[in-house]
Amino acid sequence: MEVADPMIAEPEAPTPGVQPLDIQRVRRDFPILRQMVRGKPLVFLDNAASTQKPEAVLQAMDGCMRTCYANVHRGIYRMAERTTTAYEGVRETVRRFLGAARSEEIVFTAGTTESINLVARSWGRSELEAGDRILITEMEHHANIVPWQMVCAQTGATLDVAPIDDDGVLQLDELGKLLTPRTRLVAMAHVSNVLGTVNPVREVAEMAHEVGALVLLDGAQAVQHLPVDVQDLGCDFYTFSAHKIYGPTGVGVLWARHELLEAMPPWQGGGDMIRSVTFEKTDYAPPPHRFEAGTPHIVGVLGLGAALDYITELGIAAIQAHEADLLAYASARIGELDEEVNGVRIVGNAPEKAGVLALDIEGVHPHDVATVLDRDGICVRAGHHCAQPLMHRLGLTATSRAAFGLYNTREEVDALVAGLRRVREMFQP
Repeated sequence: MEVADPMIAEPEAPTPGVQPLDIQRVRRDFPILRQMVRGKPLVFLDNAASTQKPEAVLQAMDGCMRTCYANVHRGIYRMAERTTTAYEGVRETVRRFLGAARSEEIVFTAGTTESINLVARSWGRSELEAGDRILITEMEHHANIVPWQMVCAQTGATLDVAPIDDDGVLQLDELGKLLTPRTRLVAMAHVSNVLGTVNPVREVAEMAHEVGALVLLDGAQAVQHLPVDVQDLGCDFYTFSAHKIYGPTGVGVLWARHELLEAMPPWQGGGDMIRSVTFEKTDYAPPPHRFEAGTPHIVGVLGLGAALDYITELGIAAIQAHEADLLAYASARIGELDEEVNGVRIVGNAPEKAGVLALDIEGVHPHDVATVLDRDGICVRAGHHCAQPLMHRLGLTATSRAAFGLYNTREEVDALVAGLRRVREMFQP
């Protein structure tokens, strides 16, 4: 007899036109959710940092290592051919998932951070010069700040920063004032990793293109929550990480328009990114292999493919509706809690948000919040979330962050709220 999951009760009301998730089935797909932590059911709410892995991903990676592992692209024996076919098949899976025009526009990287650094070092170093400008926003992750600071120092370009308001909403009018004919690139988060703000990226892309600037979107916090079509968004570069979308760590994607990739020089040298090598000259391979030097994370790429297939089977619209329900429910419950005990607030209240809640409890350090919640098996992130300039803008040093995934439930939200109540009572001034 199957034991009911204690973290699932009645499902939320379905969104019209969207088949709701079978949350019992979804949770059975994730073996890690069956465990107890300190005698309590695991409540994993650190999904913005990294997501758990479904059985399909585990099986794809294990199956490769057990039955058909070989290096890709260069072997002419049967097993190498099978692995290469599977590996390159994932490139096509990613193309479909992002709505890209061709699979040659998909570059495999180690993650979002490496993808942004690739663009900064390849496109940035070759294209930027003194007087050029790069525009980012106040809500960026360090991975979308530091590489541009580095390339500005190397090329003489200038970094501009578009402001947000107190609710965490990008101020489009102010962004527009910063766009000039010398703006060469706008690099911004599709979704904020701290505030959950969904940025108006189509509008920004249109504004940027009017002055001749390119647009790079950091999609690390978007692809697992929202439907993404890079052609519809109008961007020129798009990046994301596998481990944020139920795949393994160490794998990510850079999508770029093919004509941009063709014009960009390699950023690393080695095997598999060349056509021919002599001591006098190297002839580089065409995109995407030009940017994939060395033996890749073969097993990880197959895990990414399995994760995207899993998401596609469930339906991103169903996932989005489920997480929107959790976000609305959690926001209402935390609002009620603040009215009862005072001093518990949500940081960032943009009208359009993904399933991320940054929390501030008056007089309580976020590390203490996370420690107390951990006693009940509840995992949240505490810190500056690799967004120190944003914390400075908000007048904070850190927050506690609860981020929802497709396997989370209203019952887990209730557990979080009960834990926050205990925190408030323990540290009541």
